[in-house]
Amino acid sequence: GKAFKVAITACIRKLVTILNAMLRDNKEWVTT
Repeated sequence: GKAFKVAITACIRKLVTILNAMLRDNKEWVTT
């Protein structure tokens, strides 16, 4: 239903925010 879609969107947005933060301070991901 709609609630499920909203939950998915919220999760994706959270992931995008986290990814943006990781990219911004790249220190943690220079290990690879």
